[in-house]
Amino acid sequence: MDEMKAAVLEEFGKPLSLHKIPAPVLGTGEVLVDVVAAPVLPYAAEVFRGERNYLLTLPVVPGAGAIGRVRATGPDATRLAPGDWVLCDPAIRSRDDALTPDITLQGLSGRGDGGLFLQRHYGHGAYAEQLLLPTENAVPLGPFEPAEAARWAALTVCMVPYGGLLAAGLRAGETVLVSGATGHFGSAGVAVALAMGAACVVAPGRDEAALADLESRFGPRVRTVHLADDDSLRRAAPGPIDVVLDLLPPSAGPAPVLAAAMAVRERGRVVLMGGVGDDLAVPYRWLMRNSITLRGQWMHPRTAPASLIALACAGLLDLGQFSVTEFALDDIAAALDHAEHGPRRLAVTVVRP
Repeated sequence: MDEMKAAVLEEFGKPLSLHKIPAPVLGTGEVLVDVVAAPVLPYAAEVFRGERNYLLTLPVVPGAGAIGRVRATGPDATRLAPGDWVLCDPAIRSRDDALTPDITLQGLSGRGDGGLFLQRHYGHGAYAEQLLLPTENAVPLGPFEPAEAARWAALTVCMVPYGGLLAAGLRAGETVLVSGATGHFGSAGVAVALAMGAACVVAPGRDEAALADLESRFGPRVRTVHLADDDSLRRAAPGPIDVVLDLLPPSAGPAPVLAAAMAVRERGRVVLMGGVGDDLAVPYRWLMRNSITLRGQWMHPRTAPASLIALACAGLLDLGQFSVTEFALDDIAAALDHAEHGPRRLAVTVVRP
């Protein structure tokens, strides 16, 4: 039986260990990928310590998403071929309910019992030499040099806010407020909103240096403001705020979420994607009388990876804005530590098996 090197989480709270494990076996409707660059989330160590209570069947090879090259395809792949560069989308959906499919984030977390069921076959993630995933989750990238793979891994960060902005129906020329703009996903959200044609992005935050960095990177289309009330957020914008995208972490609490939401214009759209655990008390009459659309969004639609790749290939989304730090798979502990304690704003940590 063929084997591969992988980092394995055997118990929550126990460091990942390197092992030789059986390589995945290709089946119908699947693609086998040689992993070249796998991103490490800033909160990955919290998940592996058991602090986030994510649904993850152990033991498991963790790692959500990757950039890699196709090793082999099943009989339903008519365009992918061995050697092709692909983005490995970790959002794996069941195929027997198109309306409300069960979802698991490969190598990270499942959603409910259905997500746990999917982990029986697609549980192992990208911290390994090979990755097995459904055919539709291997999204072509086109040709590039192997040294560029880690840079393309920034797409996995951008995918989260991109899903939220698609849910908001963002149109070119609109003004977006990204709540949590100085964080890992929030700063990527600023870049993605501009790539999608936003006329202005309002970026609130507490860190003045981080806000100044966003202004210097992106220029006058970004308006920064120190976290304040909804009036201050509205004054920071050149006109009405059309869309609010919340990407705040669990530590933020509901107050800044509500302040950002209530800065939106009449008939505006608010999308909640952050990790805030407390309930949000939204004023009923304000919501109703101003015809506000308020919705949650988890991850992205199935077609999103291809259109996000198109933005990057066209040069509209500049992945060169992201700083990249690479580690060998043997140094997975150092990679986790760097991702947790190192820079998060427009930054990506990757392991290269």
